[in-house]
Amino acid sequence: MTVLYTADHEWLRIEGDTATIGITDHAQSQLGDVVFVELPKVGRQLKKAEAAAVVESVKAASDVYAPITGEVLEVNDALGAEPALINSDADGKAWLFKLTIADKSELGGLMDEAAYKAHTA
Repeated sequence: MTVLYTADHEWLRIEGDTATIGITDHAQSQLGDVVFVELPKVGRQLKKAEAAAVVESVKAASDVYAPITGEVLEVNDALGAEPALINSDADGKAWLFKLTIADKSELGGLMDEAAYKAHTA
């Protein structure tokens, strides 16, 4: 399993041909208390950099962009009932959606953990 990061503060956990997508702990700390999450529909085809989901906090609403191109395989329905999971477990239970990896070459433009930490420092 490989974890990669975007400059827009999304993480991707790569397992085979599937990427699980969420927002980073850094992003949730900037947003504050999350009160609502809008997830993409299963089966939706997303293009890299396309707005895929919305995370609303008491401070602001923020788009979550598809870090790669692919089809939405699954969404985290638990976030509908408990959006605050993003604040308590952004890097774990609070994943947003899973995508097929349509083009593995798109992964090359993403950061590893060390590069992401440098990016946010």
